[in-house]
Amino acid sequence: METSDIKLEVTDGKTINDKPYAGTQNGAATSATTSKLGATTSFTTSSWLSANTTMVAVVGGVVGGCLLIALIVTLAVVLSSGDNFPDSFNYTEVLHKSLLFYEAQRSGELPPDNRIPYRGDSALNDSGRKGEDLTGGYYDAGDHMKAVLPMAWSMGVLSWGFLEFRDSYEDANEVRYMLDCIKWGTDYILKSHTGDYEFYTQVADKDLDHGYWGRPEDMTMDRPAYPVNTTVPGSDAAGDSAAALAAASIIFREHDPEYSERLLKHAKELFEFADNYRGYYRDCLPEGKGIYISNSNYHDEIGWASIWLYRATGENWYLNRTEEIYHNMTGGRPYAFGWSIVDSGVHMLLYNETGDTEYSKRVTRFVDEWLPGGRVKQTDKGLTFRDGWGSLRYATATAFIALVAAENNLNVEEYREYAKSQVHYALGRTGRSFVCGFGVNPPVQPHHRSSSCPYPPDPCTYGLTFNVNQPNAHVLYGAMVGGPDENDDYVDNRKDYYKNEVTLDYNAGFQSAVAGLRHIELKGQLP
Repeated sequence: METSDIKLEVTDGKTINDKPYAGTQNGAATSATTSKLGATTSFTTSSWLSANTTMVAVVGGVVGGCLLIALIVTLAVVLSSGDNFPDSFNYTEVLHKSLLFYEAQRSGELPPDNRIPYRGDSALNDSGRKGEDLTGGYYDAGDHMKAVLPMAWSMGVLSWGFLEFRDSYEDANEVRYMLDCIKWGTDYILKSHTGDYEFYTQVADKDLDHGYWGRPEDMTMDRPAYPVNTTVPGSDAAGDSAAALAAASIIFREHDPEYSERLLKHAKELFEFADNYRGYYRDCLPEGKGIYISNSNYHDEIGWASIWLYRATGENWYLNRTEEIYHNMTGGRPYAFGWSIVDSGVHMLLYNETGDTEYSKRVTRFVDEWLPGGRVKQTDKGLTFRDGWGSLRYATATAFIALVAAENNLNVEEYREYAKSQVHYALGRTGRSFVCGFGVNPPVQPHHRSSSCPYPPDPCTYGLTFNVNQPNAHVLYGAMVGGPDENDDYVDNRKDYYKNEVTLDYNAGFQSAVAGLRHIELKGQLP
């Protein structure tokens, strides 16, 4: 992220000069060829015709055939340049590439099977105030910050998507890589929990980090770490992290029981910390140093943690605690489903566990507002547009909630159709893909430092790389960019981070929604 005050609330944003995307237009050239052919066939004389009757018949047939072919080609080009793009995509390929994006975001010492050739070990000195090891984890976005709140939300949503739609990953032979993806994040959350009531929430100074455009492997600036504790608590970050660990513990129970128990132990401790010591993690950061600053309350994150602990343990105490906290959460309409506002996720899980219609009403009221004709604006090309900064992350995260709701027999056909429309918008339904390295005309200038830098020793700086209007040196496979504005306008330029930033949380809801679509496709139920 590129500002110090990142919110999910509506903002005016900033005015950016964009031009609407225009597909390749070949219709005019084809029409000109057709006209030229027509003029040629009319250039004859009566004497030549009378003397060459047979030849005229043959030539006429040939030319007529050419005219017919030209007309077919013209029609095909016109159709392909309009709104008649294919509405079928390879979800398995998307899952594979999205997992590659997460690998490109890795910090710390990389494993021997690293699949991102331009990435190497980085930030090996990240540590806490007492020298605690804080290496590893994921870089948040196109920068090299490490922020626990969105990282934890992302690991929680990816885990939820895996639990709901595991068959999609099994069919794609991606289970191993999915587990690696989740574990890379949960390992870091475990490291960050350095005491019963101490938890590191951010590594790196925003100003120092954002003043640097280069490879993470080459960083030399200070990277301070900021903890929450009983004096300055952080219920939002601790709650989100407890939820992520609890969700992951369910997955690893089968694959690594010892690791699963460790995750669950820390999840319980972080939940207790979040619930008993209330506060916002932003208060542990010096003024202007925070990168994810939430203005929503923290009750939803506490409820998010307790409902996942109920699913992980089956202990009714956690369910009862969630239902108590539920009454302090957003009472009406959550703005979105994202790193700062998880109300709709809590509502969905509560309905899944209890079958209580009070919770299903909350879920359907949330999703229905995003459907065509609902309260949230729809662009002319069908994107549900909540805000101009990362428009696609809002739509695809809601698509995931809609797919889980459909699995729970809530408005099944309508919700699946809606989810498909939003995910397919991101994949290229309107004529261009918004996922790097996938589909037709994908982004080539994501706002992302490491993929923009050429291999060393070639330099990488703001002047030599960021400000140069050319594709990134490396394809950032699988990264979904922020997306278009309310007029469906989009310019592929890394300088515009509103539309071209990539982040852990953007891909989490998106990837889980793709897994959901593949799941119903495997069942023969894709709308």
